[in-house]
Amino acid sequence: MTRTGAPAPHPDRPGADALAAAWEEVVATARRTVADGLVVGTSGNVSARVGDTVLVTPSGVPYDRLGPGDLTAVGLDGRQCAGTLPPTSELPMHLAVYRATDATALVHTHAPHATAVSVLVDELPPVHYMTAALGGPVRVAPYAPYGSDELAAHALAALRERTACLLAHHGTLAHGATLGQALDRTAQLEWMCRVWLLASAVPGRTPSLLTTADLAETATRLRGYGRHPQE
Repeated sequence: MTRTGAPAPHPDRPGADALAAAWEEVVATARRTVADGLVVGTSGNVSARVGDTVLVTPSGVPYDRLGPGDLTAVGLDGRQCAGTLPPTSELPMHLAVYRATDATALVHTHAPHATAVSVLVDELPPVHYMTAALGGPVRVAPYAPYGSDELAAHALAALRERTACLLAHHGTLAHGATLGQALDRTAQLEWMCRVWLLASAVPGRTPSLLTTADLAETATRLRGYGRHPQE
């Protein structure tokens, strides 16, 4: 009980203020995906988990039209618990990730260079050391119809020990502890895909790749990135 005698809020049932703040960030992140050229129109989707509630962009609504009153949320069981707009058709994929990982934010885009790579290889070759920041070489999840449980299962398998993956003939999926982190990972993945495509397009040349040892060393360095030397 609280000091006023009212029941304490359930830790998995966020209050209105927490949901409103999270929704504002979901909308802002979705708009960033458009501004940064990662999606076109209403393609792609964004979500954030607060307790056992998942706030997710609705289906078919341009992001610049979304406001506070359009908050759309579901439980981990997929049942809508807030809002009247239908959740994104990719809800099964979002929920699969939240149920299986400790992620609290997810960004899905149709980024052009990443989508191009997804139809060429089964795994993005490690041409840059930031591959290590995503957990290792980024896998391509096999194609399945959008919004399907099959796609959700493929994506979850591709994300094993990774924080991002490519979806064949589709786009990208990245998760993180925050929406900023998930969006940054998405941008890094799109950039690495562009670099590999540019290098691969040089006639008569084959891009050199980083080794497993190279990536392991980078992963060790990244764990201390941004920290004070005495920490």
